[in-house]
Amino acid sequence: MTVCVKSIPRPGETIGGGKFVQTNGGKGANQAVASGRMGGNPLFLTCVGDDANGHALKEQLAKDGIDTSMMKFSATEPTGVALIYVDEEGENCIAVAPGANADLLPEDIEAARAQISEAEWMLLQLEIPMETVCKAVDVAYEAGVKVILNPAPMFPVPDETLSKLFLITPNETEAEKLTGIKVDNQADARRAADALLSKGVKNVIITMGSAGSMIFTADGQTMIQARKVKATDTTGAGDAYNGALVTGLAEGMTMEQAAELATACSAISVTRVGAQTAVPWRSEIDNN
Repeated sequence: MTVCVKSIPRPGETIGGGKFVQTNGGKGANQAVASGRMGGNPLFLTCVGDDANGHALKEQLAKDGIDTSMMKFSATEPTGVALIYVDEEGENCIAVAPGANADLLPEDIEAARAQISEAEWMLLQLEIPMETVCKAVDVAYEAGVKVILNPAPMFPVPDETLSKLFLITPNETEAEKLTGIKVDNQADARRAADALLSKGVKNVIITMGSAGSMIFTADGQTMIQARKVKATDTTGAGDAYNGALVTGLAEGMTMEQAAELATACSAISVTRVGAQTAVPWRSEIDNN
């Protein structure tokens, strides 16, 4: 639920004249939509409430090319909600009530072991319980599935879990919280990435907003420049990036090629309001 306002209100301040938009969201769902619209044919494991929002979300996800057969409906918790302010510069402030996200449990991952084992890639976020994330990483790792973790919203990730990741994709703030290294420039990003690589992560991409994104591997680093656009709403930009990134990798692209696709996808998304509503289709990228 998004309100577009002149400026983000401070504590005790009321800002009038806002424009209200309600759209489907959630980091996992946004990333699944980005993958689906890029042609990735994703299977989405999640939990929503057995309510109008949950059923509407499942219906829309199916229209976006997503396999929703493993979606769980919670009998006790409502569908998660994010309350978002967006200012005139496209910057946002978000509060999340996770609701049914907390009801996606390790036993649900175990029930999906066969489906996970059939995949080549798994993309995870941290809007579900950490024990569920760790279980998913373990199941995928045991099956030889390459795991990408987008560590958002940021919570501490066990080193054992980090060591099983093919790729981690923090932004600057998340990279700092994971490593204790403040990221203000490329040199800082290199130090933070080295700290993550030392924990066993195979590859690191640090997204740096309008500066672009940096790829770090054991062999070196690559800077992917951002595309210059007029930002309207940055909500879900990182999700668009990650969903497109995993799709490119699944198609056999190099890390650099997949990051270029992800950059194009996220650049278009910030010119539109909302999260899933802002995600472009593959044809919009291919035709530009």
